[in-house]
Amino acid sequence: MDFTPYLDDLEARISPEIEKKLAFDWENFARGYFTGEVFRPSREKNPARIEWKPVCVNDAFRDPELMIYSQLKSVSDTLASGSGLLLSVRANYGTGIIPSMFGAEILSLPDSANMLPGAMPLPDDRHLIDRLIETDIDFSAGLITKVFEFGERFRELIRPYSKLKRFVHIYNPDFQGPFPLVDMLLGSRIYTDMYDDPDGINVLLARMTSLYLELTKKWQKLCPPYSGDMSVEWGLLHRGLTMLRNDAVMNISPDMYREFVEKYDSSIFFYLGGGMHFCGRGDHYIDIAAGIKNLSCINMSEPHLNDMEKIYKHTVDRGILIVGMPRAEVDRAIAAGRPLHGRVQV
Repeated sequence: MDFTPYLDDLEARISPEIEKKLAFDWENFARGYFTGEVFRPSREKNPARIEWKPVCVNDAFRDPELMIYSQLKSVSDTLASGSGLLLSVRANYGTGIIPSMFGAEILSLPDSANMLPGAMPLPDDRHLIDRLIETDIDFSAGLITKVFEFGERFRELIRPYSKLKRFVHIYNPDFQGPFPLVDMLLGSRIYTDMYDDPDGINVLLARMTSLYLELTKKWQKLCPPYSGDMSVEWGLLHRGLTMLRNDAVMNISPDMYREFVEKYDSSIFFYLGGGMHFCGRGDHYIDIAAGIKNLSCINMSEPHLNDMEKIYKHTVDRGILIVGMPRAEVDRAIAAGRPLHGRVQV
């Protein structure tokens, strides 16, 4: 694919003054210096000057050139919409990147869904946990090669473009988090194995933690983060170098989070610092998670499924930011007179 017209279009539309001002505002917010009630960044709309055709997620997943095009298009869409997100791209291969290294089958949805694929649990047998613990990790297996090839190719493509090099951030692939990774590899048996084989689950969680840290370090050597202590995720700037995913943690109790998950999350934040993302509910363990050192922010997808007073009590009231908050929840909180302390971004 000839990327020149698309790269030229983006280079012409990026305003260094606008991007520097946005970055300054984001840094101010991320470091806790924002003095307003709610951080609502925006930029002047700058529509495309050429046609950017839509691309199906499945097509981009199969074709490395279309993957790059789809990410360039996301930058174009950000510029055109007037969004206040920082310009960013990633190797958008879904949640199954690390599971695929262990042989997990990738499950793609129909094109009509236009959603990223996931991973199927490995075939179940009594020795599965032992094999996952003992098997040597193949760093060329599954999707991981495609992920790093994306980073190399994207950096090569933008090298001649000074504004793209400076203002488009290549952020971390979706490496998930220790508990969601074990959940994907084992499937539903993880929830009985936490009773029947807690030692095996803990060893497997420790292995996923080490792998997560190793892959993140390798990725950030290829594609350095925003700065030494800040990184971008989905265009959101935050303190720390990762955004840990904890979607599957909605399925376990606070006591189980404390027993099986907290120490591994703590290890990742000890080395990297950063934020925690969860879909669904997180209010049942937020008080524990908020006590983890170097947790700077959370990102949540469904505030309406949570006791938001409990969420706010253990985040913004304790100096932890909330990034990417849906506008409806911010409006509800303001209408209810709930102070947000300038620690919520919408």
